Amino acid sequence: MSTNETGAYSQGTTVEKPPYRWRWLILAVMIVAEIMDLLDASIVNVAGPALEKSLGATSVGLQWVIGGYALTLGAGLVLGGRLGDRYGRRRMFLIGLFAFTAASLLCALAPNIELLIVFRLVQGTAGAMLLPQGLGLLRENFSGPELTKVFGIFGPVLGLGGIIGPVLGGGLIEADLFGLGWRLVFLVNLPIGLAALAVAWKFVPKKEGDRKVRVDGLGAFLVAVSCALLVLPLNQGQEDGWPLWTWLCMGASVVGFVLFALQQRRTSARGGEPLVTPALLRKPAFTVGLGGIALFFGGLVGSQLVLTLYLQIGQHFTAGEAGLGNLPLALGTAVGGAVSGAVLADKLGRAVIQIGPFVQLLGAGLLWHELEGLGAGTLADFSVWDVAPGVAVSGVGAGMVIAALFSFILAAVDDDEIGSASGVLSAVQSIGGSIGVAVFGSVFFAQAKTGEFGTGYRYALIVQASLLIVFLAITFLLPKKGRPEDEQHALPEPSSVAPEPELTPASTR
Repeated sequence: MSTNETGAYSQGTTVEKPPYRWRWLILAVMIVAEIMDLLDASIVNVAGPALEKSLGATSVGLQWVIGGYALTLGAGLVLGGRLGDRYGRRRMFLIGLFAFTAASLLCALAPNIELLIVFRLVQGTAGAMLLPQGLGLLRENFSGPELTKVFGIFGPVLGLGGIIGPVLGGGLIEADLFGLGWRLVFLVNLPIGLAALAVAWKFVPKKEGDRKVRVDGLGAFLVAVSCALLVLPLNQGQEDGWPLWTWLCMGASVVGFVLFALQQRRTSARGGEPLVTPALLRKPAFTVGLGGIALFFGGLVGSQLVLTLYLQIGQHFTAGEAGLGNLPLALGTAVGGAVSGAVLADKLGRAVIQIGPFVQLLGAGLLWHELEGLGAGTLADFSVWDVAPGVAVSGVGAGMVIAALFSFILAAVDDDEIGSASGVLSAVQSIGGSIGVAVFGSVFFAQAKTGEFGTGYRYALIVQASLLIVFLAITFLLPKKGRPEDEQHALPEPSSVAPEPELTPASTR
């Protein structure tokens, strides 16, 4: 080697790091695995009558089957991301995917509603280990313009994952292949999960985690207990007549979240590594944004559930027909998200997430008009087209908000806090959905017990409208401009400097 070459190595040479050969296959695996995870948050929405007939599920049991998954998913998301940092994202992705697939099999084999609820809680926990690894693995294997393109594909696909769940679930239950009925909703995860597991094992490159990263077990425990103390009484309260223990549990939940915030601050002060960066909780726009996320997604998930329940229980739709009843919502959400993300967010700024609730309220008004006069009865000529306009308009408004909301909340945090902030927002989104299932389910079933299905749906629309109005008020406290997408995910700068090789005697001659 010449002296000049040696000098070049000594100073560091700017070379282009060759991209990983199978990186696009990694993207495909991430999308398949994480859509499978997100679909299961709503895919069982249409399984209510089937579960009642097969396992004797009550209204409370159904709420736990649906909301329990979202509860453990949300409570474990931040912990799952931290475990990926410590033990390696590939390892945690494989563990999470295997556990999720195994839990899906257990759900399909559940002999009673109690065990199905337990297995759904396990499935949500596995999802919490799986979901946070996707973005990290993509950051590790893509860079520069390719990474921007990846998130342009990854984000919208995942956004629709939960929305189309009832459509897919209804189709599977309606098909009733081999007489499996609702069990097929979970069994479909087996071939998909095993195929994704095999591909990920073979093609996702190994990268060790940082064993210096500490996992805040106490913080994770406080979050899980506080969430459970909140959702448990919301699910059981209506059934039990709101006894004293339900109010004590909700009060204890508030105390638990306060203790979590204090524990995180104390952990940080001692030089430890908290689950949530304490500085985030001192930013008014971010903390208000957390409330906005919970309100919005609680209303969205809860109203979607009530729509499905009304179509199946109130209008005697089959699972497949009820699933198709959610199709206008999925299409409307896709249209609203595309318009918001591609055009309105840049031109209108914060106003786009203020227009969205107005559009949703318009959709709720259309639904109210269609439902008015139905009362407890069903109409012989009632079809999904009677509610499709209102559902589609609501979807457009929801899509406008979904496409932009996270970027405006993240605009309130510093660059080095983006990773922690994104994890917290995703967790609150899931927990908010679980609370929405409990609240909206209780409102609907309180009227359904007396056969007032239309009234139950209209009451749910009132709850949704109230949440949207409060959410709209909160948006005025958010930053006027959102963050670019590449900053939202705390993307690292692409490395262009090759590491200095170790100079041996042979190389210096």
